Amino acid sequence: MKRCVGYLVYPGAVITTGYSMNPQRSGYYDRVQHAPSDRKQSDERLKLEIKVAHIRTRETYGTRRLQTELEDNGIIVGRDRLARLRKELRLHCKQKRKFRATTNSDHNLPVTPNLLNQNFTPTAPNQVWVADITYVATREGWLYLAGVKDVYTCEIVGYAMQMVVSAIASTPQFMALRSQRPPAGLIHHSDRGSQYCAYDYRVIQEQFGLKTSMSRKGNCYDNAPMESFWGTPKNEA
Repeated sequence: MKRCVGYLVYPGAVITTGYSMNPQRSGYYDRVQHAPSDRKQSDERLKLEIKVAHIRTRETYGTRRLQTELEDNGIIVGRDRLARLRKELRLHCKQKRKFRATTNSDHNLPVTPNLLNQNFTPTAPNQVWVADITYVATREGWLYLAGVKDVYTCEIVGYAMQMVVSAIASTPQFMALRSQRPPAGLIHHSDRGSQYCAYDYRVIQEQFGLKTSMSRKGNCYDNAPMESFWGTPKNEA
């Protein structure tokens, strides 16, 4: 039985010790030459961190902001290197979609005064409801959301989702009325959008004895409880 071959490695040379078993020195050199360099291994580790940060930031950060995000998580990387690795990973920022208006205040329908005046402090459920319509971008297109919120309980008592904005406001209103059966005198507050000023919508409110209140034109703070609620689903989308 032949003895094993040992190698003594010095810079620029390989010295064979022991008996030869026809070792292929070229194979050794191939392994040395093709082994991933420290830089390459470091790049691969960084790529993983960059992918995670890219997903964590909803694919919206460019190189500058992504560099800050990585630094905040203890990962230091130069901007040029980060740009190169992002390019190798083919990571791109998502483009914001065009703003879609959900409130059309440019109409001749009757509007009502602001009964709340930003006084969002009811003392019991079913005293003040706020309503609004918003939208989120999905892979299938724009999805419109309409909701009615009880200001006292902070619960959504009525809601609807559909791909077109027309007639969406009535569905959450009916849902809220059926489930809550509020007493007459409840204040229903919304913006001045045409959906809330429409004749059919106002007739329902009158039939159930609701008091209609509307925000001042262009003042989102007049409907702050509902505006703040929309922030969550829109950020999660």
